[in-house]
Amino acid sequence: MSSPHLSRRDARFVWVLSALQLITWGSVFYGFALFMAPLEQALGMSRAESSLGFSLMLLAEGVLAFPVGRWIDRGHERAVMTGGSLLVGLAFLAHSLITTVPEFYAVWTLLGVGLAGTLYPPAFAVLTRRFPAHFRRAIILLSFLGGLASTVFIPLVAWLIDLWGWRDALLILAVIHLLVCVPVHGWLLRDAPQPAVLAQTNNESLNQARTDTQTLMAFVRQPTFWQLALFVVLLMGVTSALPAHMVSLLREAGMTDSWALAVPASIGVLQVMGRLGLYLTEHRVNVHAANRWVTLLIPLGFLTLLIGAGHGGWGVLFVVFYGVGNGMLTIVKGTVMAQYVSREHMGSLNGLLGLPMALARAAAPWLMGLLWSAEAGYALGLWLMFAASLVGVAALWSAQKGPRL
Repeated sequence: MSSPHLSRRDARFVWVLSALQLITWGSVFYGFALFMAPLEQALGMSRAESSLGFSLMLLAEGVLAFPVGRWIDRGHERAVMTGGSLLVGLAFLAHSLITTVPEFYAVWTLLGVGLAGTLYPPAFAVLTRRFPAHFRRAIILLSFLGGLASTVFIPLVAWLIDLWGWRDALLILAVIHLLVCVPVHGWLLRDAPQPAVLAQTNNESLNQARTDTQTLMAFVRQPTFWQLALFVVLLMGVTSALPAHMVSLLREAGMTDSWALAVPASIGVLQVMGRLGLYLTEHRVNVHAANRWVTLLIPLGFLTLLIGAGHGGWGVLFVVFYGVGNGMLTIVKGTVMAQYVSREHMGSLNGLLGLPMALARAAAPWLMGLLWSAEAGYALGLWLMFAASLVGVAALWSAQKGPRL
């Protein structure tokens, strides 16, 4: 029987990859909000026009998720992630030189292409291929630093902009990606396991003989895939609906302005705490039971806001449920395809969900705003998100009745 723990060498691999995730998430996803105001002023854009750049990035990432997953499944992880870092660095370099709105849209679309090869989905696929017996533990470890990306990069990017302006700040971020992320990805991901080698090492799978012969589309035709797809897309949507409205939500829940601003800042730390809890209990709690119950924290969070409308204490409870639950949910969403459908095709299966997830992530915040009214506040949107999260959790529970790998 294999050891329940990663070796020191394997853990070092995961920590280095995790540090690269922190840089990428922090500089691009969290950096965007800080660059919006100076870019709007410099290029004469409205808030809607600048926000479109972020949507184009999400769309490009989603469109490319499937081919990226396929390339990683075929053993090209080094080229994918190193190339992705190179594109992000070059896009930041070009971004520091833009003078028109079309150029702004072009660089953010290019950033989306780079992110398709560098964020959690490709990294999770890499860990599943390299550590088939410990992939879930490796993924939890990887997500620790990623969860702190906002804590590190929001003050860092703000400081760079204040000190040198937005163009030089972007140039510095480009240098970080080109001189750190590109060479480290290239060095770290050498000697990637090939599909035949992976199949030989993944002998603990109950369906290994079938995995060797079935095509990807055979897995896609399984009801389990569609149940998990519904779970992943719905939960991606409901958790993406809240960040843009969080402060207003908490104010409506009865919090003072100072608390409504301070409490959401703790969500990053709560996410890491949730992941740490999974890591410490990984081999003490049944993983399928953990998948089943931790996902309930998201609908429970919505329910606390609906029940406790107007009472600030319920808002704090919501943030705890949402922060801890969302931290754990990242791990569950990233591993269920490998646990219940196919480890060998995990990158491709998750990649098929890239575009639906991108659309859900983009549409949900807009829908929350559309359903808001001065009379009822966010109540209608919260009920909708609560119902969607319950349907998603039910889909996961149904998928768990099928075979487990």
